[in-house]
Amino acid sequence: MADKHVVRFEPVGIEIEVEEEQTVLRAAAEQGLMLMHGCKEGQCAACKSFVLDGEDIELDRYSTFALPDYEREEGFTLLCRAHVYEDVTIELLNYDEEMIRSGLPIVSAVAEVVANDPVTHDLRHLVLRLVEPKELTFFPGQYVDIAVPGTGATRSFSMANTSSRDGGRLEFVIKVYPDGLFSHFLDSRLAVGDRLDLTGPFGVFTLREGHDEDLVFVGGGAGMAPILALLRSMAERGVRRRATYYYGARRRRDLCFESELRALEQALPAFRYVPALSEPAPEEGWDGEVGLITDVVERHEHDLKGAHAYLCGPPPMVEAAMPMLTALGVPPKHIYYDKFTTTG
Repeated sequence: MADKHVVRFEPVGIEIEVEEEQTVLRAAAEQGLMLMHGCKEGQCAACKSFVLDGEDIELDRYSTFALPDYEREEGFTLLCRAHVYEDVTIELLNYDEEMIRSGLPIVSAVAEVVANDPVTHDLRHLVLRLVEPKELTFFPGQYVDIAVPGTGATRSFSMANTSSRDGGRLEFVIKVYPDGLFSHFLDSRLAVGDRLDLTGPFGVFTLREGHDEDLVFVGGGAGMAPILALLRSMAERGVRRRATYYYGARRRRDLCFESELRALEQALPAFRYVPALSEPAPEEGWDGEVGLITDVVERHEHDLKGAHAYLCGPPPMVEAAMPMLTALGVPPKHIYYDKFTTTG
């Protein structure tokens, strides 16, 4: 068994033991701590923290866009990549103290494919049924890692449904990339009845409770999945907060779940769905919003002081939306995001 070392998190004063072969983030998750994180692959910087005490820390491969060399030299680290070889103290830079202690246990599961259907030309609606265990507890907006058969690799996908209580059902909206390790397998080989191994839940893209501020959702592509989960959860629980979902796509053929989102406008009287196309074709007869989704938000919103914003989609969209929302008044600590990074 590998040696263990104590990691203390400040300013929350929480200590955990971490084995040398584990990353700090994984050890925390296994011990029920829900630290801020996103991709778990050293690409998104959501788990960036500062080392207050201790030096013997090694990092797995990561992107210098997430952690530039000068920041690492100053003492910053990525918890999803960090292995500790002595006791250390780490300052959390991005955290929610209530959420930290609300973590759910990570479990390994086997699930069977129930459906694998296209919802656009490059998005699939994958539905699984849990076989063992029969149920997986997760917060709406979280994700699981799905093992790519025969490769030893995993890929992360957000659930679009709110729980697995309905017959062990898990729903995903997955973008198909021509050379994607999992999505190519999904597109060409995965069939109803096949079984997949998965691990989770992970992620902190969940609706913060105990608030009544306005909500702004901004999504694109497969970012539909976790936002749809949050909206479905709001409808199930009768949440009455004012909410708007801005969804950006290129062409009309790139829109999905339109009927359900319009139905959610009826179920949630304070909710609006605003799709926008950046490159509508004349023959499509599109009479809705046109332009980049960030520009559309700016046209519709003028004062978002105190609002909570949830962003999910391609990194360029998320990175463009964050300063725009801040300029409109959203407090930076109330901007929650998932960057759907690609691996490789």
